[in-house]
Amino acid sequence: MVNQPTPQSSPVGTSGGTGTDWHQVMSFQAPQTQPPPNATRRPAIRRIVLWSVAVTAFGLAALLMTLVVTSAVGLQAAILGMVSASLALGIVIPLFIWVDRLEAEPARLLWFAFLWGALISTLGALVLNELGVAFFAGRHADPLVVGAVVVAPVTEEFFKGLGVLLIFWLARREFNGVTDGIVYAGIVAAGFAFVENIIYLGQMYLDAGPLGLVGIFIMRCLVSPFAHPMFTVCTGLALGLVAHRRRAGSAWVVLVGFACAVFLHALFNYSAVAASEYYLYLFGLVQLPLFIGFLLMMRWARNRESRILRDVLTTYGMAGWYTPAEVAMLASPGERRRARKWADGVGGKEAERAMQAFQDESGELAMVRKHLISGGPDAHWQARERRILDAVTAHRRVFVPQA
Repeated sequence: MVNQPTPQSSPVGTSGGTGTDWHQVMSFQAPQTQPPPNATRRPAIRRIVLWSVAVTAFGLAALLMTLVVTSAVGLQAAILGMVSASLALGIVIPLFIWVDRLEAEPARLLWFAFLWGALISTLGALVLNELGVAFFAGRHADPLVVGAVVVAPVTEEFFKGLGVLLIFWLARREFNGVTDGIVYAGIVAAGFAFVENIIYLGQMYLDAGPLGLVGIFIMRCLVSPFAHPMFTVCTGLALGLVAHRRRAGSAWVVLVGFACAVFLHALFNYSAVAASEYYLYLFGLVQLPLFIGFLLMMRWARNRESRILRDVLTTYGMAGWYTPAEVAMLASPGERRRARKWADGVGGKEAERAMQAFQDESGELAMVRKHLISGGPDAHWQARERRILDAVTAHRRVFVPQA
């Protein structure tokens, strides 16, 4: 059990208020002096190497994927497919950004997730899918059914899940729970679906012309744009459940999540391919309930993060770091918007930016406290908590009117 968060000196005065009265805040201590930056060049060199490796890997994958797509459907069909598939991204990505608003993930990791899904996952799955279908070809099985129901769910969920696992492993300070797992998994899957849709849309345009393109666009981009995210979030959810207890004994939770992703993927594909004559019935019995359950899970994840944020920041409030009204504001997306608008009216864009930083830092602070509660005292997380508290205090001074 870790100690409750305490300021180094007691705040001046008392505070109160709820709802939109959150701006009735008190004065806090001055921020601590930050330690000097690392004087060596090694951290910078490591960052350069890592960025170089990432850019090279994604660049080569993009080149290979471009060659694969244009060879399969041609340049014109590929462009039409890309434009059409981009519209689905406008439906899928905003949902995950909406879920992630209270404790937003770094843009660099979201881009990594999307590019991994769009480039690495698609290439890896493409190769293994071909090998898997070839393996079953001589075994008196329908290659279309076997490929869609047996091979594709395993290979595709493996490569998509691998991207989420890499973020979980390499960016553990930014992978803080269930919501993070859902968001990273959803973005990986959105990238995968984007490139897969380009191929399907382009191929249908070649086979059936504009009407075929419109038909497959409706089915893949409008009727079931969340298909791949629905599956992969099972893996992300499992990783999120073990984010604060990263022990070998928790590996079974991740394996169960992966198995659920594969099963749902296979079930979805079966309803669309293996029993196509009953598609409408299976759509109502299988695909529609899956989608409704997925949306309910998104809402549950967002409400859960809001509740965690409120509970943890209330503890900090009891120690004098936040007022009750600030906690209420930080736990409500609507109140956050009103707070930024209020800050803009009080102090202009600088105050609005300070309010935005105050909100972002407070969300991160709640996740840091979860690490300290679950993992016990840890020098890294304690130092990070101290830095965030100092930053929160400094940003509050920008948008709070001074007496």
